[in-house]
Amino acid sequence: MDFLTIIQVLDSTIRLSTPLLLACLAGLYSERAGIFDIGLEGKMLMAAFFSAAVAAVSGSVWLGLLAGIASSLVLAGLHGLASITFRGNQLISGVAINFLAAGMTVLVAQDWFKQGGRTPSLFGGARFEPIDWPLAETLSGIPILGPIYAELLSGHSVLVYLAFLAVPGTWWLLYRTRFGLRLRAVGENPAAVDTAGVSVVGLRYAAVMICGVLCGIAGAYLATALQAGFVKDMTAGRGFIALAALIFAKWRPLHAMWACLLFGLLQAIALRFQNIDLGGVVIPVQVMDALPYILTVVILAGFVGKAIPPRAGGEPYVKER
Repeated sequence: MDFLTIIQVLDSTIRLSTPLLLACLAGLYSERAGIFDIGLEGKMLMAAFFSAAVAAVSGSVWLGLLAGIASSLVLAGLHGLASITFRGNQLISGVAINFLAAGMTVLVAQDWFKQGGRTPSLFGGARFEPIDWPLAETLSGIPILGPIYAELLSGHSVLVYLAFLAVPGTWWLLYRTRFGLRLRAVGENPAAVDTAGVSVVGLRYAAVMICGVLCGIAGAYLATALQAGFVKDMTAGRGFIALAALIFAKWRPLHAMWACLLFGLLQAIALRFQNIDLGGVVIPVQVMDALPYILTVVILAGFVGKAIPPRAGGEPYVKER
């Protein structure tokens, strides 16, 4: 494998890990506040459809992005209503959101566009275009550093850069602000937060809404940047992979980025190399395609060390009288 091939694989890794990273950070906010959310998949899928649909109709990818975020926020609000206000089972609420999104997106797409549950292909202003950094073409001929700058760092859409900037932003918000301190506290000991005169319900709703925004951006990226339109079940389990990455990272932003990059690397290798020859043993592409999901099962089975979630996670808070 030459240097240029490695750069191309890493470039694909960044692109493929972006929706995972956004969804993983979304789950981090929600679960740090004590609200388990396995509905990441459904929110991403709903956002992917509405972003692609609105972008196809309006010709504006930014309107599509806003529509994707809005649709994800609606599902996030439903999850918050069921889990926080009515103190329902958070896991069942997440499962319901996944089923709702899986069925509703195909039904509405078929009724709207009559293309078998998909949207028209997106072109021009209806898609996020790559951003070329200054002098990328000129510097590409410089050995080693040139391809890294021109191929690996340059040429991504604005949502890719937003996703990776969200990692230090999330760290700063959670660990260097009063809001972050309260958010983490409400996932560990909501009674103490309530005693201090801070609204537990308000903080948890804020976390769920932030989760909805990030899932909306992730879904919009899938449909308007990584691909050129919406197709049935296009999230392909990314929401569950993001949850596995979150557990792998033990609910820490920087570790979450590396976990998502690992999953993205496995997907990039599977796309790049159809069959891998290891000392005469040929590994078929189907095995490589399944690797991210196998790793998800391994992580969730607890083979990465003990991952302790927030102590109040999954438990509805009942105010003491």
